Parts: sequence; structure tokens; C-alpha cells
Amino acid sequence: MTYQKVRSTKETDINIQLQFNDEASQINTGVGFLDHMLTLFSFHSGITLKIDVDGDTDVDDHHTVEDIGIVIGQLLLEAIKDKKSFTRYGSFYIPMDETLARVVTDISGRPFLSFNATFSREKVGSFDTELVEEFFRALVINARLTTHIDLIRGGNTHHEIEAIFKAFARSLKIALSKDDFDRIPSSKGVIE
Repeated sequence: MTYQKVRSTKETDINIQLQFNDEASQINTGVGFLDHMLTLFSFHSGITLKIDVDGDTDVDDHHTVEDIGIVIGQLLLEAIKDKKSFTRYGSFYIPMDETLARVVTDISGRPFLSFNATFSREKVGSFDTELVEEFFRALVINARLTTHIDLIRGGNTHHEIEAIFKAFARSLKIALSKDDFDRIPSSKGVIE
């Protein structure tokens, strides 16, 4: 099944398609480093993304990065609501050479992000590292996830961010995987 959303504001025009398959993603955000991170996210989560964005990157990358997080989160929420059974919880550690990141995710219906990462540098190329938290906050709140992101060991800033994106992807893949009991994983019988 394909989930698609178009979002237009005075700052960004975004068209995103999301599918659960192993097709190659096509990502054009206008922010090269984010393209790279979303390609890794797609590969490690098993979620195919087709993203086309025209954003006000002449101002900076903030609106583009945050709005992409919003739309991906909204699409994930729609996909989660369609699932009849999923594991709900997922956690993963990713070593990226000298760095180590841990992400723990609960498809809880209660949006919360705990982001504990201090990056070694303020930029990777022209990308502002503070936008990593903005991206995940937008995604987590709109997907209604509880997510804890911890950079346990740092080093190269590119590696730090890459480890976080990969760990998030893997934790989400686990949380979305089919539950052994074929039911909504809540004693309430509903995730809201």
C-alpha cells in the first residue's frame, strides 16, 4: 500500500510517498546531507520513500528539514493505524566506527521525544546539526511515538548523526514488525 501526502506552505512544497517494500528510494529534499540520512533511514527501516521538496533553503534548511519530519510522521501514523498487529516496542544500538547511538521507540500513541545528543560540531558541511533534533521532534510528534535517542559515544559528527538515523530506522522496523499474537499490542486494545 502507498501512503502519500502533499503539503504546501509559504516555506515549502513537499510531496512524499511511503511504502513498506524494498524498492529503491528517490529522495530530493534540496538538502544534500538530509538526502543521505533519509536514504540510510529508508534502507535500514525497510520503508521506501519518494520525496520531492522545494523549500526556502535560500533562507536556511530549517523549514525544509522540519516540514519533512512532519509529513513523514503523518504518513507513519496513517500506516500504523492500518496495521492490525505490530510489536510496538523496538530498540537498537548502532556503532558507527568510534560513535555509538541507541534509540528506543514505543508506538504508544503518546508523542514524546527525549533527545540526548551533543554533537561534536555545529555543522556537517553546510548542514546545521541542531536540525537533527528538529527533524526527529517533528516526526515523533506527528507519528505519535515515544522515542528516546541517546548518543552514547561521540567522535566524528557525520558518524554521530548517521548512527542516530540508522538506530532510529532499526528500532522503528522492530516496533512495526508483526506481533506474534496477531493483535494490537495494548492491554486497552487500542493505541491512541
